[in-house]
Amino acid sequence: MTARPANAHQARLLKLLRDGGPNSRAQLGDQVDLSRSKLAVEVDRLLETGLVVADGLAASRGGRRSHNIRLNPELRFLGVDIGATSVDVAVTNAELEILGHLNQPMDVREGPVAVFEQVLSMAAKLKASGLAEGFDGAGIGVPGPVRFPEGVPVAPPIMPGWDGFPVREALSQELGCPVMVDNDVNLMAMGEMHAGVARSVGDFLCVKIGTGIGCGIVAGGEVHRGATGSAGDIGHIQAVPDGRPCACGNRGCLEAHFSGAALARDAVEAAEQGLSEELAGRLEANGTLSAVDVAAAAAAGDATSLDLIREGGDRTGQVIAGLVSFFNPGLVVIGGGVTGLGHTLLAAIRTQVYRQSLPLATGNLPIVLGELGPTAGVIGAARLISDHLFSPA
Repeated sequence: MTARPANAHQARLLKLLRDGGPNSRAQLGDQVDLSRSKLAVEVDRLLETGLVVADGLAASRGGRRSHNIRLNPELRFLGVDIGATSVDVAVTNAELEILGHLNQPMDVREGPVAVFEQVLSMAAKLKASGLAEGFDGAGIGVPGPVRFPEGVPVAPPIMPGWDGFPVREALSQELGCPVMVDNDVNLMAMGEMHAGVARSVGDFLCVKIGTGIGCGIVAGGEVHRGATGSAGDIGHIQAVPDGRPCACGNRGCLEAHFSGAALARDAVEAAEQGLSEELAGRLEANGTLSAVDVAAAAAAGDATSLDLIREGGDRTGQVIAGLVSFFNPGLVVIGGGVTGLGHTLLAAIRTQVYRQSLPLATGNLPIVLGELGPTAGVIGAARLISDHLFSPA
């Protein structure tokens, strides 16, 4: 895709078609502040670029029937969500519907070269299946702080070897298309805002609890990244004074006390101390434990596992309560791999938030699990690149 919208009116029309699907000129006119003649001019110019195409006659509203228009159905975006222990790659159309999706285990600590070899192999497999001849743009999420304008990770605690790596530049050359890079939690928030539980909410927090913990902040329908791109790094808020050492170099961080990695470590310790027969059996059978094992043990009624989940939920809820008092969101979404812990975790978080934040902030505040699971990040990645391409150059 070489064309870009020429002005803000065209950009607005493209995003309306992306978010709402095919629409008639008349219905688009109801949503934008343009005269009928000016709207006709802008739509005709978009048709000339090939970004949009005619899509049959619209339903009659009286008088001459209007034509539907839609985004070009041949446009293809690549969404890549790199986690600490796995990578998701998907192809979407211009309306961000997933056409194909692959997931593979991958350790981000192997470094950017190895990870991107895997990403490119997965993208090639999706292309070979006939889903795309090429990509018009790609969005990439990584599990660490990103200097957003340059698309470069900066000192990511769980990503050794990634500091300063030119992700956007390197992948743009390999894929032959524009690339945008962001923190994975911001992309999860964008995915839930586009197609998930946050579709109708302008101000919300999206907390991802996986190997680490982060928070996507959406204000007025836009992701808030902060002055340098590190907004929402809540995993490194101190939760326990003089607590455990954290990968970031500090002590007592929330992430050091409750995350996928911390929960697995606590589960192993409990099993080795004879506190849980269920966890001990799983440890003996597998040689290791993960958050999935804790979830399964809790589902089987294991008291120790339930206590571990509640304690982690309490600490997470205490941090979120502070965020709620500060930001006053309309919704809190909990996502990430540890959400397999389900309603025990959610109940503990809710209890702390509702107990500690002011009634004005929590009186109508839903705290819910995300709807999209592992597809939230890739949908958010596709939205990230479409936001870029559907803006004036």
